[in-house]
Amino acid sequence: MKLTILTVGKLGRMVEAQLALDYMSRATASGRALALGPAEILEVEARKPGKAAEAEVLRPHLEGAHVIACDEHGKVRTSRAFAEHIGRLRDDGTRKVVFLIGGADGLDPSILTTANETLAFGPQTWPHALARAMLAEQVYRAVTILAGSPYHRD
Repeated sequence: MKLTILTVGKLGRMVEAQLALDYMSRATASGRALALGPAEILEVEARKPGKAAEAEVLRPHLEGAHVIACDEHGKVRTSRAFAEHIGRLRDDGTRKVVFLIGGADGLDPSILTTANETLAFGPQTWPHALARAMLAEQVYRAVTILAGSPYHRD
């Protein structure tokens, strides 16, 4: 099952971008035996300002995917529950999961209403660069939990 973090905006060489790429690379390597991966980050930018323009550049990448939109009002999951959910999606035959991180003003309502589900990292608001790294780490952690690794200890 392909795992994609689809984001509005490019981080370039920021340390958070490198951290996120490292976690997704680890997830790809660890997930092969579990039919999880490749894990990738895809950055898009709108030609015009605003959520509607951002939605237009996101939409082509969502076709055929189970879409999980990051949103402050989304469901909060423990790492283990997140891993179990990813495992269930894979076991149910989902071939592609796309995690969405919007621009500075969040995701357009049209994207949120078409997403299969929403995900939050708690009640705090996080900078998008950190949210990207945190999500990538959770994807990696989910893969290692599903692999039975001691990476996550109870």
